[in-house]
Amino acid sequence: MRGVSRIEDYALIGDLQTAALVNRTGSIDWCCFPRFDSGACFAALLGEPDHGRWLLAPAATVRRSTRRYRHDTLILESVYETDEGRVRAIEFMPPRGAAPDIVRIVEGLDGNVRMRSELVIRFDFGKIVPWVRRVDHARVAIAGPDGLCLRSPVEIHGEEMTTVSEFVLGPGERIPFVLTWFPSHQDLPDAIDPELALSETEDYWHEWAGRCSHEGDYHEEIHQSLLLLKALTYGPTGGIVAAPTTSLPEWIGGVRNWDYRYCWLRDATLTLLAMLNAGYSDEAIAWRQWLLRAVAGDPDDVQIMYGIAGERRLDERVLDWLPGFEQSRPVRVGNAASEQIQLDVYGEVIDALYQTRRHGAPPDDNIWSLTGKLLEWLEDGWRREDAGIWEVRGPNRHFTHSKVMAWVAFDRAIRAHDEFGREGPVERWRELRDEIEAEVLTRAWSEQKQSYAQFYGSDELDASVLLMPLVGFLPATDERFVSTVEAIRRELTVNGLVLRYVPRADGGVDGLPPGEGVFLACSFWLAEVLARQGKLAEARELFERLLGIRNDVGLLAEEYDPVAGRQLGNFPQAFTHLALVGAAMAIGEGRSMRQGTPSG
Repeated sequence: MRGVSRIEDYALIGDLQTAALVNRTGSIDWCCFPRFDSGACFAALLGEPDHGRWLLAPAATVRRSTRRYRHDTLILESVYETDEGRVRAIEFMPPRGAAPDIVRIVEGLDGNVRMRSELVIRFDFGKIVPWVRRVDHARVAIAGPDGLCLRSPVEIHGEEMTTVSEFVLGPGERIPFVLTWFPSHQDLPDAIDPELALSETEDYWHEWAGRCSHEGDYHEEIHQSLLLLKALTYGPTGGIVAAPTTSLPEWIGGVRNWDYRYCWLRDATLTLLAMLNAGYSDEAIAWRQWLLRAVAGDPDDVQIMYGIAGERRLDERVLDWLPGFEQSRPVRVGNAASEQIQLDVYGEVIDALYQTRRHGAPPDDNIWSLTGKLLEWLEDGWRREDAGIWEVRGPNRHFTHSKVMAWVAFDRAIRAHDEFGREGPVERWRELRDEIEAEVLTRAWSEQKQSYAQFYGSDELDASVLLMPLVGFLPATDERFVSTVEAIRRELTVNGLVLRYVPRADGGVDGLPPGEGVFLACSFWLAEVLARQGKLAEARELFERLLGIRNDVGLLAEEYDPVAGRQLGNFPQAFTHLALVGAAMAIGEGRSMRQGTPSG
């Protein structure tokens, strides 16, 4: 069995092309090489240690451990206290050079501490045992296309399909380990200097952090989330993954286990807006080019998500040899939702392109041509039923949020015409914007609930309608919207935190059995709405409660079990952190306006 690890027991290190999850026990239990969406060589997160992991920790019982990121970096530092003494582990992935590396440096603080490294490599998500041999003072593991090379100055030997090191660490001693991936048909990559890599990695993150333009309330919390969002960006293409993991359950023992190692247009565009609001325009321009490449072709073929280099085929399959996190099956790779129609992505993409221009990006005729083609399709496409923001696997419907975001698409095109002189059938766009608005205000309203509903003709509630004022569709103080917020707080909250919707026992809404936590992004949306309604004290109270759910290094998953008090779903989750940034900025802006200082 897995033991007592929880999702929040992990910290993330990454190199802008992939990432690894480090347990507070010192075990790296998840890592995919060479990309976020590659097969995992460490898959113990979804199974047992024999499915691949790398433990580096004191051999004696650890009485206490603490950890943190070095300020404004993704360099993880953990201190382990034992009866023999204390050691510090420094763990990071240098921003990618020729080959990806995981660097782990252990340092003696006091006493003489016995240390043990156990490296269990299992390629293809824990299935393939590699051929391991010694080559040029390194241990090399090879299977199929993958190679991993472990280098360290301490003695390394094999024990029962595990690569092991045992040594004693005295005060002031520093022992490095470097694990490097390489294509198995190539020569071993050159060794790196671990201490130089540490210095260069720290310099990289400090330089990036120094470009943040945000000042004011919750700066540290905003900036830590932005660091994570940067870490989830695939450097070579500008694509942004939703999370670095697959199949972490939305309910322990449940079947809502999905692969998030891809680029959702929705998540990427919202991440982009968070970056833009903090001054990171380079990421916006890189993403804009990724988008142009990914969606090139017939607008009817636009997908809701793509691979990190723009791949379209993300076929879903089950890895039946993995028992899942706390026996939560199935474990899936690929994502069948890539074949769904979700109308909201058109609004999010066109809004992101508009906002990128507003924040100073140069005009791009190819981007405007793409915008025109998307709008051409949406002129009739917005009338279709779709799978909605939550990617339901039940029947398509006229989801309220989807129609609102279709409104956003035409609204932002009109603004681009009015503000930047972009040419297009603007009067037709105005007609469509007005038609969509009138339809939503009429057909999405539930008299019974006195609320905007999940879909036309329904009395079901859905937290996605909280986004109405956040995208400019309605003022937060609109009478009907205020009533909607009251209904959501009355019927969709558990201990004050917000569910996406109430799954029905018959799967009638989403085609799946019930069982999931509260959706953390929805709770941040509520905090932002309250701030925009002028209820700053309530907004701040909810926001700070949500901050308290973060783990000890500031990371959040997709969902949360408010009864058991544990995080759920893929981790760390871009969607949650970008909602955190939005709420923090809204609360800060509301406070500055209250004090008479206009927000920027």
